[in-house]
Amino acid sequence: MSTASSPQEQSLASVVVVDYGLGNLRSVTRGLERAGADVEITDDPDAFAAADGVVLPGVGAFREGVENADPLREDLLEVAESGTPLFGICLGMQMLLTTSEEGDNEGESAVQGLDLIPGTNVRFAEGQKVPHMGWNELDVRRDHPLVEGIDSGASETHRENGSVEGGSVDGNYAYFVHSYYAMPDDENAVVATTDYEREFPSIVANEAGNVFGTQFHPEKSGETGLQILRNFVEICADE
Repeated sequence: MSTASSPQEQSLASVVVVDYGLGNLRSVTRGLERAGADVEITDDPDAFAAADGVVLPGVGAFREGVENADPLREDLLEVAESGTPLFGICLGMQMLLTTSEEGDNEGESAVQGLDLIPGTNVRFAEGQKVPHMGWNELDVRRDHPLVEGIDSGASETHRENGSVEGGSVDGNYAYFVHSYYAMPDDENAVVATTDYEREFPSIVANEAGNVFGTQFHPEKSGETGLQILRNFVEICADE
């Protein structure tokens, strides 16, 4: 299935949104179109190989996500190995890591993520309110093309109802819904952090720089999210 690029924006790059049965694909697609991408929603590996960039979305549990995407595992690994930008969003970001406490249930075998960013996903501390849901601030820790123009320490003013699709949010706030967070083995994989009673990585990237992810939903994160999606499209266009 494919969607036409937004008529308001000139298409800068072709992007595939991976359809593996989880995630708000339409919302992500609209955000990418606004950012200037020509978007196709598909599970066709040939389309992955032909695209300028690939987005791995996802909403739900780690085990279900990994099992649903397992038929596409080798194809996604080939995307990363080829140098094509691979962008994981929310659950999709967690699936870029090696393992998750969420997927390690008693009586069940552990499930393996893509291991493109070595590390594990851990649950927020006992007694902490979960899920972490709503607006929270991004603290950019190092340079990466995905965070170009996202300044640490921006205005703290924000609105309750911002989204790429309609509203807006000021400063460098993003919209989160999650109970687990990524803990990469290499601290240099952390691009940005967020504070929710503890500091956790909210943007991560591999050493090569072509595999990266956001724990938050950029398509629901106002101007900050739109800037990140524009940055992703520009990364794809430069490949």
